[in-house]
Amino acid sequence: MNNLCVSSGKAYPLGTNVCDDGVNFAVFSRHATSITLELYENENDVLPCVSFRLTPENNRTGDVWHIFVHGLKPLSLYTYRVAGPFSPSEGHRFDEKQILLDPRAKALTAESIFKNLPSGYTVIQDKMDIELEKPNKLKKFPKCVVIDDKYDWDGDKPLNIPLSKAIIYEVHLKGFTASSTSEVSAPGTYRGMIEKIPYLKKLGITSVELLPVFEFDENENGNTNPRTGERLKNYWGYSTISFFAPKASYASDKAPGACVKEFKDMVKAFHKAGIEVILDVVYNHTAEGNEHGVTLNFRGFDNSIFYHLVNDHKEYYMNYSGCGNTVNCNQPVVSAFILSSLRYWVTEMHIDGFRFDLASILSRGQNGEVLRWAPLLDQIDQDPILHNTKIISEPWDAGGAYQVGSFFGDRWCEWNDRYRDDIRKFWRGDDFTATQAATRMAGSSDIYAGSGRKPYHSINYISCHDGFSLNDVVSYCNKHNEQNGEENRDGSDNNNSYNYGYEGISQNVKIESRRLLQIKNFILTLLISQGTPMLFGGDEMRRTQGGNNNAYCQDNEISWFNWLLAKENASLVEFTRRAIAIRKKHPVFRRTDFFRGANNNGIADICWYTREGTIPDWNKISHFLAFRLSGACAQDDEGKSDSDFYIMANTDIHDVVAILPVVPKGQQWYRLADTSVPGEDSIREEGNEEALPSQKRYVVPSSSLVVLIAK
Repeated sequence: MNNLCVSSGKAYPLGTNVCDDGVNFAVFSRHATSITLELYENENDVLPCVSFRLTPENNRTGDVWHIFVHGLKPLSLYTYRVAGPFSPSEGHRFDEKQILLDPRAKALTAESIFKNLPSGYTVIQDKMDIELEKPNKLKKFPKCVVIDDKYDWDGDKPLNIPLSKAIIYEVHLKGFTASSTSEVSAPGTYRGMIEKIPYLKKLGITSVELLPVFEFDENENGNTNPRTGERLKNYWGYSTISFFAPKASYASDKAPGACVKEFKDMVKAFHKAGIEVILDVVYNHTAEGNEHGVTLNFRGFDNSIFYHLVNDHKEYYMNYSGCGNTVNCNQPVVSAFILSSLRYWVTEMHIDGFRFDLASILSRGQNGEVLRWAPLLDQIDQDPILHNTKIISEPWDAGGAYQVGSFFGDRWCEWNDRYRDDIRKFWRGDDFTATQAATRMAGSSDIYAGSGRKPYHSINYISCHDGFSLNDVVSYCNKHNEQNGEENRDGSDNNNSYNYGYEGISQNVKIESRRLLQIKNFILTLLISQGTPMLFGGDEMRRTQGGNNNAYCQDNEISWFNWLLAKENASLVEFTRRAIAIRKKHPVFRRTDFFRGANNNGIADICWYTREGTIPDWNKISHFLAFRLSGACAQDDEGKSDSDFYIMANTDIHDVVAILPVVPKGQQWYRLADTSVPGEDSIREEGNEEALPSQKRYVVPSSSLVVLIAK
């Protein structure tokens, strides 16, 4: 490698570009005075084998520094050093002694920065004694890997399943198969994920939403488990280091760069099974932290450009993310960086969609204000490459911006936390929650219709990674995060949960039966509601986190799937599969527009009833909901109208005798689902529905959901 020769190179494309005769390197820095490219022979080398110094005279075009290394091959390893002013009060933190990762690196070697930090590493901000050279004393530091984008996709491309037909399954990639109970060949990896595709396919999932897989450092968390003394992890991964690189430790092949091919293999396998891959992405902050953090890349290349800094004290960082820093997303250079990252994952990795963590930060201007028209959000919305890509927002941030129903534009979907809260309260039996629950089940028109969006723009969920699992929603009244090392202060106290008589796992048959019934109510409600349903992975098998509602740091059995539960709760897994099948079969549950009043035939899309069969008084309705869906308002792909349905939900402590509406002439009501019925018979298979002995009334047991179909 010492015989390599170089030329000035080109300013575009940014990052590394593999050519026949070598590799072009291009990086952005507006305020740097010089940049050094360092190449390594092996991933464990402490010192580079060769370095090339880039000068403004020969290697700079505008704000882009570039060099071409002739003869260099793919999978070569590199880092940078950047010289420039060190003046934190002006926002500059350059230090040529600091090793830096390429912000556009497409892969990193599987090495931890935080695990290898010197003991007692600190930044003394009040004395401005910022010891930026300390990370260079690391015995090990990750390297960037030169990646050749060539890959045989075998005709694969993103699936672009319509949102109205999507059933999302949120899951942590490692945790899905990390346990030995998963019985896969490579637990906790992209390859292990492939081996579980048949399970997801059988369940009926259309779209897998993966918690962050962009490169992050799980050893960033310095807390310890007070019960075991073990150091905790950043398990979820919401602290990105590299926005173009799939996490190397999630690959079964640990060779540098092998994670890219293995990730692509996984995506291709999912697509062959007809399942989309959506990524949870974190563009709102990075792992570099605040003024007491560690310089990894952005801070060392141009801190004042990439981050929101305090106007009069630029040595400090604005913290709208709650994680120390905030990316200056609507700064044009940063916006271009984020767009290019998204395009890369769509064009080169064939990703189908993105869920944007704390997406309200992406709407903040360069001074931190929330913009009514945010350039970055508009660019993502209008980008021709991303036009068919799903874009899902978590429409709030830690700085007080809450934008559920008012997030940018008419294309963005939103995580609807109001659906979660209102449905939880309703099935818990809270008084006077039926009206809110009815609105959520009908598609949340109060939130979305005014902005011109559709029911499917509401991502409905009962549980997700952030909070209780569904089993724990019905098993705990309070959070139990003691093992997070924060004295149970972390995590939300507003869970709208209930334990039904005992906190945690119970041997009481009646309590466990009630909990199972409630889980079935939640799952079936989610899948017959208008909007796009998102299941939290493992809820269908009663996965528990032991009452931990903030398991971000638990890379262990607390968070991992216990696949024995799928066998123990096979009946619930089958119930979930059948509930998904109902939604897929019947377009009446996945409308592409909000409900209307009576049509020309005098038939309304939806009609609401009391238990007596009369029109409800929404100011008084409390523990009973019933509504009829007209099949004439929904057609399948062949233009055939759907069946009529009658849905009844009883959250009272008493059974209810409900009067049934009259069915069309020549038809009668059949029981399709009744959650109070034990076993798999809770939902009848298509074509095996049970004709009701009485077409005038139905006894709806306490805390149960009934779905009738007219045939």
